[in-house]
Amino acid sequence: ENDFGYKSDFPGISHKCGHDGHMAIVAGLVTWIGKQEFKGGKIILLFQPAEENGQGALKMLTDQKFKELNPEYVFALHNIPGEKKHQIITVKNYFSASVQSINIRLTGKESHASEQENGINPALAISEIIREFNLMNNHNPLDDDFTILTPIHIKLGKQSYGISPAKAEIDFTLRTWSEDRMSMLKEKIQRKLGSISSKHQLDLNIHWIEYFPATVNNNECNNFITKAAQINGYEIKEKEYPFKFGEDFGWFSQKFKSAMFGLGAGENTPALHNADYDFPDELLETAMNMFQEIIREIMKENICD
Repeated sequence: ENDFGYKSDFPGISHKCGHDGHMAIVAGLVTWIGKQEFKGGKIILLFQPAEENGQGALKMLTDQKFKELNPEYVFALHNIPGEKKHQIITVKNYFSASVQSINIRLTGKESHASEQENGINPALAISEIIREFNLMNNHNPLDDDFTILTPIHIKLGKQSYGISPAKAEIDFTLRTWSEDRMSMLKEKIQRKLGSISSKHQLDLNIHWIEYFPATVNNNECNNFITKAAQINGYEIKEKEYPFKFGEDFGWFSQKFKSAMFGLGAGENTPALHNADYDFPDELLETAMNMFQEIIREIMKENICD
């Protein structure tokens, strides 16, 4: 929907989250690092693909080339529309939620639409799943058992009006603050789906897809972020609870001392994944200043006099 000159070459297709900006920030550090005189140590600039499907970070972690790097610290940021531009947003413990998607497939028996008694139509089971899943929601982010189950796709039969369909499909995303809570939720869902499908005499197939582990912010790393913001004179906002979105950076936080912070993209900037979103270029310098100070603090014992 934007009218600037650097729109996607593919009409109607673009990724509206700012990863182009995030990678430009990493690239922008190259020249600065080249001018520093560190006596030792190693700085790794990580250009990670496939953030949106939860696979990019996992593939990098299982790549032998990355295993050989074995970093001591890993840092990342994400721009946050709706927050003051250039504001640094920190979160203790968890930065973002654990996110798991599920694809549920139900199979009954096809029949003529006028003879429902000769078939098994999964429509009632689908409606029951939606109702029962909705009852599991706890939208209070201050609760430890915060839980969001969002229906995102439903498919039932086709527009053939003489047929009562046999097949249905429904997808949800699940969000919790912790991995323990997510494990319990998945077990509960499997029991509930087993009960519903049995009640309606339907075959059930469950596919767990696109998993994002919760991003855990290490306290030491969070302190580096806060200090970098203070040195730069940036306003700091300590968020009371994690962001509800998923981040595949969570895979890094499972293995290394890690932290992620938010960077305010402007109170009137369109929301992430909206068709009119555009990464604010003025954030590039702010973000590079943050990473430069984090690097200086960690490497300060290796800086030449």
